[in-house]
Amino acid sequence: MDCKDTVIFACSSLKDYVSAAQETEGTRYPVIFLDKENHIEPQRMKQCILDAEKELPQTVENVLVAMGFCGGSLDSVSFSRRFVIPRVDDCVSLMLQTNQEYNPNPKETGHLYMMEQSPEDFSFERMMQDNPVEYEGISQETLFHMYFDSYTNLDIVDTGLNDCYSEEYAQKAQENADRIHAALDYVQGSNQMLEKLVGGRWDKQFLVADPGHLIRHGDFFE
Repeated sequence: MDCKDTVIFACSSLKDYVSAAQETEGTRYPVIFLDKENHIEPQRMKQCILDAEKELPQTVENVLVAMGFCGGSLDSVSFSRRFVIPRVDDCVSLMLQTNQEYNPNPKETGHLYMMEQSPEDFSFERMMQDNPVEYEGISQETLFHMYFDSYTNLDIVDTGLNDCYSEEYAQKAQENADRIHAALDYVQGSNQMLEKLVGGRWDKQFLVADPGHLIRHGDFFE
């Protein structure tokens, strides 16, 4: 593959990680960033992907997708060129991969994950906006508890690229954990799947959807 026939579609939340993967692998594919706010509704993100694919020049043969299934954003769609997609449920699971085994969802129940490059980018309020719930007449405080009371742990994902052991990062993470009365801990992550994606090492952790292939839920979850 070369830069003329391959592009990357990436969730904007993974901008720094995609750049780091390309630097590691020595690739320079053009990147089209899909606004993470589209995750509010999977149908909106799906339409964003479809629109972006239609705008690609005919010379593009391969699209490397730096995101996961993401609530059905890639369900029941087909494309006119090859799409290569990590077989994970979302971007958090993408960054939690640390080996070569297929595992679409390594997250633990009751655990919330913090993997942002800057601790200031982690926001409970934004999570609530990204996953809106309509409850008329309920206070913001009550809604906050409805969203986050089920979490018992806040885990900092050490991707090797975020300075997560710095005093500033750890302090901000502890403040976040205290806010939802959760235990704070570290878990190991990595950038390996994005490196494999741009490096062309597409094993069982990836869906390689040839032109015309109807992408379905079962392609991601065995």
